[in-house]
Amino acid sequence: MSKLLSYLVDEGDLPRGIPLVAGLTGFMDSGSAVSQFTEYLTDTLDSTIVAIFDADELLDYRARRPTMYFDQDHFTGYESPRLAIHLVRDDVDQQFYFLTGFEPDFRWEKFSQSLIEFVDLFEVSMTTWVHAIPMPAPHTRPLGVTVSGNRRDLVEAMSVWRPHTQVPGNAMHLVEYHLQSTGHPVAGFVVLVPHYLADSEYPSAALVSLQSITAATGLIFPTDRLRDEAREFDSNIDGQVRENDELGSLVSKLEATYDEYMKEQNLRSPFMNSDGDLPTADRIAAELEDFLAMQRRRDSGSADSL
Repeated sequence: MSKLLSYLVDEGDLPRGIPLVAGLTGFMDSGSAVSQFTEYLTDTLDSTIVAIFDADELLDYRARRPTMYFDQDHFTGYESPRLAIHLVRDDVDQQFYFLTGFEPDFRWEKFSQSLIEFVDLFEVSMTTWVHAIPMPAPHTRPLGVTVSGNRRDLVEAMSVWRPHTQVPGNAMHLVEYHLQSTGHPVAGFVVLVPHYLADSEYPSAALVSLQSITAATGLIFPTDRLRDEAREFDSNIDGQVRENDELGSLVSKLEATYDEYMKEQNLRSPFMNSDGDLPTADRIAAELEDFLAMQRRRDSGSADSL
């Protein structure tokens, strides 16, 4: 294995055949989607760091200066930047690997190769990652996503914006590019955040990130707190819109444009039901339980046929 990645546990003790989920900060993170959902998962789920990348090899310290703690006349601590792989258990005890931390500034190819070696060594079943960009869309409509990678089922079911364009690359784009060339199942989700909320900490962006990962992997996450925060945030924004005619006019124009686009494309949010409403947490949980039961029956059937 590359020296860029060091293990904190015995490699033989790590599970094989589970998903890898990634969310790196440093690239565009509209609505703080990535930072929110990574913090949320590590705070709410059973998580252990099993491997770390060498920050000295990958980070531009002068561009992203680390935090030093100073007490009157001396330094008391140092917050070292970290790019790490966690082993996490979801809400129903399913395991997955979770790559979090800073996006590398240097040695993207070596970083990509190290991560691909990890994927190969531990027979990772699929790789899914998330980031977010600003879009001229209203907060009064469900957040959309753009899906990249080789998971055609996810692209067809979920991607509401499929442009032909050039984009500034990030490190996970490169990882995805190399993984899809090997045939490894990989999907990248871009959450499309209302541009006027891009600089805020927007809970709905984190919620859609988690929903997207669930759709790709079958992993189940506790989202009640995020849902409550999203409702409160949206309620506050609605109040500001009602009190500000200029802001209200902007949102109305965005709604008209958004609705026309979705109608022309014959699309609706993948997180809506047939009536155009967002499903409840209980409905999502029930559907996921059915999905997991079907997967277990399928796996059992495959094993019986061997």
